[in-house]
Amino acid sequence: MRVLSGIQPTGSLHIGNYLGMMKPMISYMETSELFVFIVNLHALTSVTDSKKLSVGTLEAAADFMALGLDPDRCYFWVQSDVPEVVELSWILTCITPMGLLERCHSYKDKISKGISPNHGLFAYPVLMAADILLYQSNLVPVGRDQQQHIEVTRDIALKFNHIFGETFVIPEGEISDDVATVPGIDGQKMSKSYDNTIEIFLDEKTLKKKVMSIKTDSTPVDQPKDPQNCNLYQVYRHFAPKERVAEVLRLYEEGGAAYGAIKKELVGILWDYFSDHRQERERLVKDPGHVRAVLANGAEKARAIAVKTMEDVRRKVGVLY
Repeated sequence: MRVLSGIQPTGSLHIGNYLGMMKPMISYMETSELFVFIVNLHALTSVTDSKKLSVGTLEAAADFMALGLDPDRCYFWVQSDVPEVVELSWILTCITPMGLLERCHSYKDKISKGISPNHGLFAYPVLMAADILLYQSNLVPVGRDQQQHIEVTRDIALKFNHIFGETFVIPEGEISDDVATVPGIDGQKMSKSYDNTIEIFLDEKTLKKKVMSIKTDSTPVDQPKDPQNCNLYQVYRHFAPKERVAEVLRLYEEGGAAYGAIKKELVGILWDYFSDHRQERERLVKDPGHVRAVLANGAEKARAIAVKTMEDVRRKVGVLY
């Protein structure tokens, strides 16, 4: 089974990225044929600073490897290093109904939050479809906000197969309900767009500042609290030892949960949790040549599959003559 997912290099990666995408993808190395890529072309819809994008791409790759992704056991590359994805995106664009894209919630949500509309943002789901279909992916783990884009991918693939004959594998999306939406420090979904993140590799002082600023309610310490609607608990439960999570859950339900004390505990837990990964990341960041070489090798492996898919696509649509 081929499992594929990508992540944007649009700023420092945070614990929402880790729980929702990075950790699950790394675990797939044990069971599946894994495809992981840095989606720098998608990032162009919001990033116009070339240096920021270039540096962010290398740092995102270093982050992934530091957290345990082994490039020798998967396909790991940068989106733009396989140019066939752009060609496939155009071909798919030519059969994608406007109404299908106009119904996408993500585009509407971004525009409502003040993001300037552009064609790249509008056509984002088609490029995402090309990413998935180019490698004949079976399973695509995504956050709940991307579920509709998987449905769009399926619709496009089915339409292409109907018009030109069986070509693409019809992918399935996978959403883990346990980490479908990790709350940020303000209670909204943790997102760089909302500036409410807790980054993975913060220095200890900044980590403490971020965690201590997690929004909580004014319920007195001795009163019961609802853990399911508490931003602090929803982060805490993913990183604390299971026995301790059970103890804190009881304090929430019976009374005695002190937000300030739990925040201080969470600071230490997060600092220790990523300690070894932090050291490995520092080593990788100091050796960008090694990171580039890893990505180049991954692109060569990924492109071998992409070229094969595109030979079939070109022949079926008639651009070979």
